Amino acid sequence: MTVLGNVGFTAPWLLLALLALPILWLILRAVPPAPIRRRFPGVALLLGLSDDETVSDRTPWWLLLLRMFAVAAIILGLAGPVLNPQADQTPGDGPLLIVLDGSWAGATRWPEQTAAIEAQLTRASRAERTVGFLTLTRPDAPAFQSADVWRSRLAGLAPAAWQPSSTDIDKSVEIMGELGAFDTIWFSDALDFEGRETVLDAMQARGTVEVYQTAANVLAIAPATYEDSIVKLSVARAAAGPERTVVVQAEGRDPAGNARILATANAVFDNGMTQATAELSLPAELRARITGFAIAGQRSAGAITLVDDALRRREVALIGSDSDREGLQLLSPLHYIEQALAPTADLIDGSITDVLPANPDVIVLADVATLADAEATPLLEWIDQGGMLVRFAGPRIAASDISRFDEDPLMPVRLRAGGRSVGGAMSWGEPKSLDAFKDSSPFFGLSVPDDVVVSAQVVAQPDPTLAERVIASLSDGTPLVTRKVVGQGQIVLFHVTATAEWSTLPLSGLFVEMLERLALSSAAASPDAGDLAGTTWTPRQVMDGYGVLSDAGNLPGVDGGDLVDAPAGPALRPGIYSNGERRLARNVFAAQSTLTPASWPLDVPVRGLAVPPEQPVAGWLLSLSILLLLADIVASLALSGKLLRRSNAATLVFLALPFAGIAPSADAQTDADAFALAATTEVSLAHVITGNPQVDEIAAAGLQGLSDTLFFRTSIEPAPSTSVDLETDELAFFPMLYWPVTPDQPRPSAEAYVKLNDYLRSGGLILFDTRDGNIAGFGTASPNGRKLQDLAAPLDIPPLEPVPEDHVLTRTFYLLRDFPGRHTSRDIWVEAAPPNAEQIEGMPFRNLNDGVTPVVIGGNDWAAAWAVRPDGAPLVPIGRGYGGERQRELANRFGVNLIMHVLTGNYKSDQVHVPALLERLGQ
Repeated sequence: MTVLGNVGFTAPWLLLALLALPILWLILRAVPPAPIRRRFPGVALLLGLSDDETVSDRTPWWLLLLRMFAVAAIILGLAGPVLNPQADQTPGDGPLLIVLDGSWAGATRWPEQTAAIEAQLTRASRAERTVGFLTLTRPDAPAFQSADVWRSRLAGLAPAAWQPSSTDIDKSVEIMGELGAFDTIWFSDALDFEGRETVLDAMQARGTVEVYQTAANVLAIAPATYEDSIVKLSVARAAAGPERTVVVQAEGRDPAGNARILATANAVFDNGMTQATAELSLPAELRARITGFAIAGQRSAGAITLVDDALRRREVALIGSDSDREGLQLLSPLHYIEQALAPTADLIDGSITDVLPANPDVIVLADVATLADAEATPLLEWIDQGGMLVRFAGPRIAASDISRFDEDPLMPVRLRAGGRSVGGAMSWGEPKSLDAFKDSSPFFGLSVPDDVVVSAQVVAQPDPTLAERVIASLSDGTPLVTRKVVGQGQIVLFHVTATAEWSTLPLSGLFVEMLERLALSSAAASPDAGDLAGTTWTPRQVMDGYGVLSDAGNLPGVDGGDLVDAPAGPALRPGIYSNGERRLARNVFAAQSTLTPASWPLDVPVRGLAVPPEQPVAGWLLSLSILLLLADIVASLALSGKLLRRSNAATLVFLALPFAGIAPSADAQTDADAFALAATTEVSLAHVITGNPQVDEIAAAGLQGLSDTLFFRTSIEPAPSTSVDLETDELAFFPMLYWPVTPDQPRPSAEAYVKLNDYLRSGGLILFDTRDGNIAGFGTASPNGRKLQDLAAPLDIPPLEPVPEDHVLTRTFYLLRDFPGRHTSRDIWVEAAPPNAEQIEGMPFRNLNDGVTPVVIGGNDWAAAWAVRPDGAPLVPIGRGYGGERQRELANRFGVNLIMHVLTGNYKSDQVHVPALLERLGQ
């Protein structure tokens, strides 16, 4: 190649053709020959006339110049011009070995390095030199081939997620010893590593060595630590320099599972320092979604640190029946669990459908018996993928039919009906203590205090698999805690309550230790190699040199000790490893690692990667010559008058007019917003739409009549009643739902039952009205009653009993003995009172009903008794004469009591404590 300034020519001898341009000018100037001029007197008669077609007697100079440029462009294009030509800096014509460190440190600048390698292949191809490649992180004997062959393979080169090991260095030196003489171009990643000098000596013994490396400083990030609710990060750079700020990004997934940057923090390198720190204060919900931290702008495995169990505390979702009762924390089924786990775990509240997208480590169900299909199915899938479900027994489970005949998928064992307790049907003579834990139990080694006793429990049915599922038992051998493995997860059942009602276990320190053994508390800190020696860890995801995670496939497991302190390599790749339920991240850059910049001897030339690439421009010049020749044709036709012109031609301009649409107003209310505002502005009573127009019309009129009664008789000023569609409407806005039962109404979907269960567990009340009180008492099940059993089966309903005479529902506003509607049946069912409710001395009722009953079931057709026309007159006749009016009045009073019970809860029942409070106050 001949280089003239910044332009080189691959065929410079063709430039000699430029010398012929003056001769070509003269030839074109003489052709066509100029015409001979003769005077003819008759031409005077043509003066003043014009001819549309004229022929020039000589070619214009500008057209000649245009043709000269076209010919010159053809000559220059055929000469092979190249911009930014690079003179061959590596002398010689023998084999050329291109060596790459090929580690993560060069991943960020890998495109620039690839471009520099391609430039070297171009020079080698021009010099007709054979080329071989040797990557130190994956050493293999090079095959010297044509540079054009290697150019097609450049796309297959990629950095590894580790640096060359001592084994890699020894193998590389051995390979070079088997080769003959060669020159070397070494593309370094700018980091020093053990054995680099040995490789350099082996290269210099075979020929000249030239080094190319980036001038950019290499950055890496150490594993994150979690201290005092703060995530701390350490960033390192290879060479000291001026003050610099780098951005650290917390990467993770949003609730929808999409990859997102969840938070950012700045790490500032002081002048002359190689270490910088950053801190992040993140809520538990956000911290649980973090999968790693990365340095912004860096694309390498060293600029990413993966997160394992050591960073975050366990996330435990707590779900219990009546867990939201205000002011009754000590009676909440979750109180003692919260006290035990709050110091060591992050607690999540909400329904099952709310907490599952957050993927907690553990879900605790405290006395939750029945789950809807839309709750049970995703819960089972979550357990199968490695989740742990911990269940506690209670009155609801004891009174339900769950796992009685067939083992429930969400229970570890089958249960006997009713359970047993001291003094009960299956009685003990005295409370039982705990037996010592067996060596197969996760609780093995824990000491059992003498004061831990159990007075009641749910009992497991004998089964061939029962013995292997018992992990804790009482002194008489009955199971206390059972466990079942489901897929990669497990289900654990405590056969006692999570409160002190059935046992003293929640009051003891043993309770906390048992929860810790079940991995409900925080994960341990990063283990030492000695702690993991002898264990096998299976790779789940591995990281490439760019820091991209991929499935590990069938890679073999590694020893736990090697996972911590062995150097990374093809057999131990950075990524996520698991052992049982534990996860451990093997990162490229460890907490004790350092970055050392590479230094080179003075006799080794070191160049940067920022080399302008050679740019052939022959194609552009040939294209320009074609355009100039086309312009010459047009100009020649114009001079000869043969170019068609249209004087009236005009360019049609089509303007695209935007479609003027009116965007909806930003503050326009959607249907959902309007529904929420209407339901929450004032107290609003709601009824469930049954699909029967007549029943729904009476239900709406009945609730409107009850709302009018509340307005005139109490301080409540209800809004107009609302019709609720269980499939689409939000239920949390309404304190009570009136649900009239019809034989042909459709059963709600699984999603609707999830909303209904959430509604009941959060303090809502459903009044089921079968409207068959006139026939249901004759000893046969009515169609409405059978339909009610079908509708209520998926609901998490507590044990029920006929409303007792001292129930708080009989005195919330009016003193009532009966609860008539259009019918006068006394069979009304409410939540059963606690078995230990006692009569208070000097008071007319027991100490019971601490919360609002979640359901009231009856068949008196209350809506018909409450219903009014728009003018306020009764809609449906009730009885005859004074007796009928009295019945309607009692129905209205029951409605008032019911709403006051929903809104005020247990305040009437709390009057039993007044004497004790007055006595304590000395009054």
